[in-house]
Amino acid sequence: MSTVTDVAHQQVLNLYAQKLRLRVCGICVQDQKILMINHAGVVQGADFWCPPGGGLQYGEAVNEALKREFLEETQTDITIGEMLFVNEFLEPPLHAIELFFKVEITHGKAQKGYDPEMKDQIIQEIKWMSFDEIKQLPTAQAHRVFSLCNSLEELFSIKGFCAKIP
Repeated sequence: MSTVTDVAHQQVLNLYAQKLRLRVCGICVQDQKILMINHAGVVQGADFWCPPGGGLQYGEAVNEALKREFLEETQTDITIGEMLFVNEFLEPPLHAIELFFKVEITHGKAQKGYDPEMKDQIIQEIKWMSFDEIKQLPTAQAHRVFSLCNSLEELFSIKGFCAKIP
């Protein structure tokens, strides 16, 4: 019998495998904690924690996409601050270019939302996590950007393009 994670993983592959996606992601910090979303299906057989975000739709502006993703995933409205860095997510057969921005919640209390592209929801939970909590996750279960730094200050000092080095 398939687990929720296996079903979700197949759903992710059906939608995104062998396609290059452009994604927007927001780093939102309150009380020294980062807003994180636990997704099933991005990593086979495991949960995957990452900041809120998602793919752009054709004709959609970057800032509108990020606002839409936060509203869908966390039920909050945001303002978008500075662009932080660009990350290449390359875990074949998934490939995405991700634009990371600093964001602040302007309205609403963060709560678990939904992913409208998914028949079976892959968002398992949202949580405000300290940097130490994120670093305690198995490496494959946290977004790669957290392996590039050891503190919030270092996270916000990443600039330019971050590519996975083979």
